[in-house]
Amino acid sequence: MHRQMLGLQLERLQLIDGQIAKLNGLIAQAMKPQQDAVIRLAEVPGLGVDSAQQVIAEVGVKASTFPSASEFASWVGTCPGKDESAEENRSSRCAKGNKYLRRVLNQAAHAAVRKNGSHFQAVFRRLLPRLGYQSAIWAIAHRLCRLVWKILHEGVRFIEQSSQSDPKVRKQRARILARALRKLGYDVAITPINPTTTEMGTQM
Repeated sequence: MHRQMLGLQLERLQLIDGQIAKLNGLIAQAMKPQQDAVIRLAEVPGLGVDSAQQVIAEVGVKASTFPSASEFASWVGTCPGKDESAEENRSSRCAKGNKYLRRVLNQAAHAAVRKNGSHFQAVFRRLLPRLGYQSAIWAIAHRLCRLVWKILHEGVRFIEQSSQSDPKVRKQRARILARALRKLGYDVAITPINPTTTEMGTQM
């Protein structure tokens, strides 16, 4: 009886995995006209193809509704709160915002700070002693949010310019990203980026 019940659960899991794969393929097909924007977002440490598609689905390919990165971050809800009384800040909790993008950026921040040698990891380590873990993570999420707006609104690419950035690591990440995109049906090719014609996203 237990083996039969386990077999039924495994069949259900296979069905769900198949449905998820099919939905991912449908999403990728719908996103093909915005393939360039998906790739540019997916290049950011902590983000990926799935996260990039979710962001574009929420705010559009240009994030044109938001005239500035500050307004975008405020709408998402990654800005530090400011509850002051008698010139004393009693709370710095983030305001409520778009719960879907908040979750995506929070997960991306956790992933970005674990990437060895990245700009975001260096910033996180600098903020950690002063802010504590959770507040430092939200500070990284805030930076990622502003960076997302810049990439979408201005059509630029992210270039990791950390002092520890390794060309081999960048090439490996590019291959992994290209493989993930091709799996979803995107047409991609790995080409070198000319730093003189792009913006450095780590300055956000």
